[in-house]
Amino acid sequence: MQIPNEYVSTAEDVADQVIRKGKNVLPTVARLCLISTFLEDGLRMWFQWSEQRDYMDMSWGCGKFLATIFVIVNLFGQLGGCVMVLGRLKVDIACGVLFFIVVLQTFAYSILWDMQFLLRNLALIGALLLVLAEARAEGRSLFAGVPSLGENKPKTYLQLAGRILLAFMFITLLRFEVSFLQIVQDLLGSILMILVTVGYRTKLSALMLVLVLTVLNLYHNAWWLVPTYKPLRDFLKYDFFQTLSVIGGLLMIVYLGPGGVSMDEHKKKW
Repeated sequence: MQIPNEYVSTAEDVADQVIRKGKNVLPTVARLCLISTFLEDGLRMWFQWSEQRDYMDMSWGCGKFLATIFVIVNLFGQLGGCVMVLGRLKVDIACGVLFFIVVLQTFAYSILWDMQFLLRNLALIGALLLVLAEARAEGRSLFAGVPSLGENKPKTYLQLAGRILLAFMFITLLRFEVSFLQIVQDLLGSILMILVTVGYRTKLSALMLVLVLTVLNLYHNAWWLVPTYKPLRDFLKYDFFQTLSVIGGLLMIVYLGPGGVSMDEHKKKW
């Protein structure tokens, strides 16, 4: 047992060094990754305006006017929310707008009945909750010299909910195939996701999961290799940027830590 503990301690030291060296850019990189799926979808609404409008009209029979309103709401809601999140302008409102877009698309595209897409959208909501938690942490840092009555409870619960919802992303990546590499991938990813969810060795686990998801995303969702005329390109692009957003959420966990409701926090009291 001593050797594994030494390896884990060494890995945590390396992870801490990486986090310390990147602490100035880590929040920005996390936010950029997180809003990537909204940015890509907002731009798609602009460049595929007619196709998106006609699709909604055919799917719901709602007429050109309502279909156009849907495209406009998605276009300005997503691009505006992205600008606000990156610029740290009214982040709570920006996250509320992006949350509304996620819910709207869940019903509009009938994602509610597709378990894989539904779980990914829940993971996306979890990532947004972590942006809210970071915004609350920044807000408190402005008043660092003011006496506090206790920990930031809303931030703590936002971090907990965010960690739990992010776990749904990895569930969609599990593939029950009888091959050595797939079994290793499923086991490793599941263990890391459980550790992140319960908040045990959280920063190290989240950082390792970022590496795992990045490799899987580049391998499985290489949309740039698919010709533009094939529908598969759009599906892979959608999956790629959604996974990238969840990676952004995990980077937020690396930056913020697990929060008060976690095994790491309870270890400090033992």
